Amino acid sequence: MPAHENPGPVIPTPTDARPPASQSASQHATDDVRREALRRRTFAVISHPDAGKSTLTEALALHAQVINEAGAVHGKAGRRATVSDWMDMEKARGISITSAALQFAYGEHVVNLVDTPGHSDFSEDTYRVLSAVDAAVMLVDAAKGLEPQTLKLFRVCKARGIPVITVINKWDRPGLDPLALMEEIQDQIGLVPTPLTWPVGIAGDFRGVLDRRTGGYVAYTRTAGGATRAPEERLDAGAAEQREGDVWTTSVEESELLAADGADHDQDLFLSGFTTPVLFASAILNFGVATILETLVELAPPAAPFHHGTEDADGRPAEVREVTAPFSAFVFKVQAGMDTNHRDRLAFARVCSGVFERGMVVVHAQSGRPFATKYAQSVFGRDRAVLDTAYPGDIVGLVNANALKIGDTIYVDEPVQFPPIATFAPEHFAVATAVDRGRFKQFQRGIDQLDGEGVVQVLRSDLRGNQSPVLAAVGPMQFEVASARMADEFGAAIRLETLGYSQARRTDAASAPTFAGVRGVEVLERNDGTLLVLAPDKWRMSVMERDHPDLTLEPLLAGER
Repeated sequence: MPAHENPGPVIPTPTDARPPASQSASQHATDDVRREALRRRTFAVISHPDAGKSTLTEALALHAQVINEAGAVHGKAGRRATVSDWMDMEKARGISITSAALQFAYGEHVVNLVDTPGHSDFSEDTYRVLSAVDAAVMLVDAAKGLEPQTLKLFRVCKARGIPVITVINKWDRPGLDPLALMEEIQDQIGLVPTPLTWPVGIAGDFRGVLDRRTGGYVAYTRTAGGATRAPEERLDAGAAEQREGDVWTTSVEESELLAADGADHDQDLFLSGFTTPVLFASAILNFGVATILETLVELAPPAAPFHHGTEDADGRPAEVREVTAPFSAFVFKVQAGMDTNHRDRLAFARVCSGVFERGMVVVHAQSGRPFATKYAQSVFGRDRAVLDTAYPGDIVGLVNANALKIGDTIYVDEPVQFPPIATFAPEHFAVATAVDRGRFKQFQRGIDQLDGEGVVQVLRSDLRGNQSPVLAAVGPMQFEVASARMADEFGAAIRLETLGYSQARRTDAASAPTFAGVRGVEVLERNDGTLLVLAPDKWRMSVMERDHPDLTLEPLLAGER
């Protein structure tokens, strides 16, 4: 975490010794960027499906006073979709499929909250988001504990050095023992939990929390449907014991056990990835949400320098782009269809250094060509506003940036190119054909758009032609999204024919003819030029590796799923 600098006493400078005006202006601009970067908190929420991730996202926005009511109002008559879930399929199924960026001010800070898909079929999109944040909130269901998808996403955070704040959600419902949950976190993910709050009342009887740093009691009061901020009452330990009796005493005793085990917060250990602060909450009731937001701005790191350049002996990028360097950013997401009136395409770029100013001409690192940023927007769910200025840590939406792809870098002045975002190994494959062949242009445009967004990977070969591309996915629900969007957004309904492949490996042009000649195996080309060998199972792939040890057959990223 960058330290706040102490400039020391200001000593008047004689007029003839003052630096040139241009130098003073440059230093002032650098100080502005550093100050703004320190104000930013850019984080993602990760969880297993149905742990309450989108509900928490909405509750945080409610507590920051950027919306008046939380969207996840339960009860059939009053239920509305959350602001971050804008796609029709998301509203119908109550799940997050896309990643949504929400930016809002909170006190002296600027919060960039990037909501992520929870379903494992969309792990690749979540992985891209985690490449663009400085911290993560790991949401754990109080009744289910750590679940498979949560563990997989945590491993991504660990690999990327992203500090994690843990929130035990749904404490208003019956669940596990809190001490057992702490033990599970330490055993399964290897982080030492250091609770900042401790529940008063067992799971299902959530009365409030013990603030372990002050020893005080924060009592919560329900609101109708959990749609508005839950009132909080703060009491000292004596008043808490008088009100809650044995329930308070139990909470205090458990907190003392934690302290005896050394489970108290240490900021350096947290930022180094050895500990995780823990908070107890009920996002649906807005219990504990204000504390989560306050903890984020207090403990989460500000915008940090980004690594780039060639790797060192340990396989890590050897150079960093300081936040005060000239403007640079990288694209971590591309999304179309957010504006139903215009069907435009939005590239989400994380600002890594310098100041972004709308209208500036930047360089697209991958092509070396200039790129104008006339249409830049800030994004709040589906809603947008014109964005004039952005600083390190901010997310910029670039409209109709057709030249930009996921993983691309843009910059000014000092050249930089950030490492590409890894692509996951697909395990599901289907041939797509247009239901109406007379709408082939719309079909081709839609397929290319979905490929550019990373909704699916599109594979082609001379034998199949452009009329029958193969769609490759990490999970089958990606095919449902692709089919729905092809019909709704592009007016080109598609027919999908599932293929019997489950394995994909990277190969090269010299090796491809040999693998293409193996029975039951197919070689296809991805739009980025990568050649992939598809096989029905691991056995067939291992046989090819054994029979052709001198040929290229490399695994794709898959371990984070």
